[in-house]
Amino acid sequence: MQKIKIVFLLSVCQLPGLFLKAQEGTSKTAFGETMRSSGRIYVVVAVMLTILTGLILYLVRLEKKINKIEKEH
Repeated sequence: MQKIKIVFLLSVCQLPGLFLKAQEGTSKTAFGETMRSSGRIYVVVAVMLTILTGLILYLVRLEKKINKIEKEH
């Protein structure tokens, strides 16, 4: 559980830097502009966050189950 917390915190700490770096060199592509202008980019971001949240919750539950089994033995 401790390792998952550390990895999660490190990932969260790196996200702002990645977003800033991505915005520095943005090239205006037709695809990107179309996604932004129609508002579909928000759907893509929402789906990505949902998947990421689901994976994190799954790992946390799995870690709890493993710890419970280890304590039984």
